[in-house]
Amino acid sequence: MSKRTLSKSKRIRSSEQPVQQTVDVSIIIVAWNVKDLLQSCLKSVYEQTKAVEFEVIYVDNGSKDGSVEMVTNEFPEVKIIKNSENKGFIEANNQGIEVARGRYVLLLNSDTIVLDNAIAKSVAFADAHPRTAVVGCRVLNPDKTLQRTCFMYPSALNMFLSAMYLYKMFPKSRFFGREHMTWWDYEDVREVETVCGCFSLVRSEAINQVGLMDKRYFVYGDDPDWCYRFKKNGWKVMFTPQPKIIHYGGQTTNQMADEFKLQLCGSKLTFIRLHRSAIEFAFARLFTSLFFLLRIPYWLVVGLFSRNGKSQPLLTAKAYLKAGFYSIVSWKNLLMNSDILKRNL
Repeated sequence: MSKRTLSKSKRIRSSEQPVQQTVDVSIIIVAWNVKDLLQSCLKSVYEQTKAVEFEVIYVDNGSKDGSVEMVTNEFPEVKIIKNSENKGFIEANNQGIEVARGRYVLLLNSDTIVLDNAIAKSVAFADAHPRTAVVGCRVLNPDKTLQRTCFMYPSALNMFLSAMYLYKMFPKSRFFGREHMTWWDYEDVREVETVCGCFSLVRSEAINQVGLMDKRYFVYGDDPDWCYRFKKNGWKVMFTPQPKIIHYGGQTTNQMADEFKLQLCGSKLTFIRLHRSAIEFAFARLFTSLFFLLRIPYWLVVGLFSRNGKSQPLLTAKAYLKAGFYSIVSWKNLLMNSDILKRNL
């Protein structure tokens, strides 16, 4: 297959306008300035994917590190969507979904390594469970330890437990560890509320019914929102331990760590604003503020007594102080795409 560069599609994925499906799975990879990781990810996809027909769609979010040129030269069969600016993880994935031809769409992070035919195993599992919209697999850290990738939906209670670090103090408790499911060993097939988007196999039929990811999230928060909408429409979200990948994690977000931490909490608030009551939303804002304010003393101490990199901990403390204030007074300022939210929330 020859390489094709695609402009952004204007079509909205819907049951009235289906894409002609000629492959089993469309693998969508979004990246921004992570050329080496992207190269390793693509290499693993082509080396480790057998017994299924697939296409790869790469959406570049305005990289300046030669990522597009690398893909063009080394993986000429990949379809490329090149954005002139960073449109965010969610909108970029939607661009890929709009042109995907697969029975399934696999959202695969650029900082992952596919192991032992994981994609074909996930497709086989989904085929055997026809009411499943989303399939998640076992995700490993680079040292092969388990990376927890299944979660409960955001809620005021879960945000309070997170703010107080109770899930870390009592990881075996089904109550205190509820949001992160810290009590579970990921050894069995299980229906869950949310699976992490670093590897999400999604049924195209379900997307046609429910619609694309909500671009108001920009980055983070898309996983629980989409899974919540699938389950409201009668679909299941499942985890299976047999397929495995390695996920390095945070390679893009580390470039703006404090901003992305605020975005993560703001995305949780967005979910509660859209799907929960006004009273729960008010408590969630309070607990988000508590989350940031409780951590300021730690970063101040680290900054004051650190010999190296003293300024960064103090900048983090400053960012958390602003976040604690924003959570109560103007929560949308936690979000990188606050201008979009001001018009749509």
